Amino acid sequence: MQFFHSPAVWAAHPTLVCGALAVSGITPLLATGHAVAPLHALARERLQQHGEGELPEIQAWRRAFSAMGHKPTQVRCAAESLLRRFRKEGTLPTLHPLVDLCNAVSLGFAVPIAVFDLDQVAGPLVVRPADGSESYLSFAGELEQPEPGEIVFADALRRAHARRWCHRQSATSAVQPGTARALIVAEALHAGAEAGMPQLLACLAEALAQGGAQVHARAVLSAAGPVFHA
Repeated sequence: MQFFHSPAVWAAHPTLVCGALAVSGITPLLATGHAVAPLHALARERLQQHGEGELPEIQAWRRAFSAMGHKPTQVRCAAESLLRRFRKEGTLPTLHPLVDLCNAVSLGFAVPIAVFDLDQVAGPLVVRPADGSESYLSFAGELEQPEPGEIVFADALRRAHARRWCHRQSATSAVQPGTARALIVAEALHAGAEAGMPQLLACLAEALAQGGAQVHARAVLSAAGPVFHA
């Protein structure tokens, strides 16, 4: 399956750096706990020095959301929402070892990470402005229709697997106990993201390999090389 951002997204957000990783061998028994605690500790240390809204990684997303017409204190990137909850509660709930790992990496690097069950996506998966015909299934079971121009992760069946870019994922391709294959997508806009993204992918790949999963491909995408084959 192909994954990529549309030319319109690259043109509007030239500082975008995207990392993608394809993984199989996922089970609810995946052993990722060894990697979660150090990443939580890193996030905790950063939050003791600065609020999540002061982190350069989050500030870059706030500027992008403002430019797209969203109020950044109402529509937050997924990483800011995680950091905010983590700061208030001191921990995150345990969901699934793959999700727990990706949430921990998102906290540690302050970068939004999406995880899609590949068997629930009709490729290609494209990050693009919506045309208004897409459908989005919320975790509450409600069908929504993204607004025209809103950035979504859309597949060939015109299902939106995420709304408002990296704000909110869909229940359609969320990781479940039966998930066996996944596409992991990390996106950053801040200065230094080009150097940091390979480190983020390496952190994920190492933890997954040690946990018993198989990483088939990973890449840092750019406007010059935007397509990832999962």
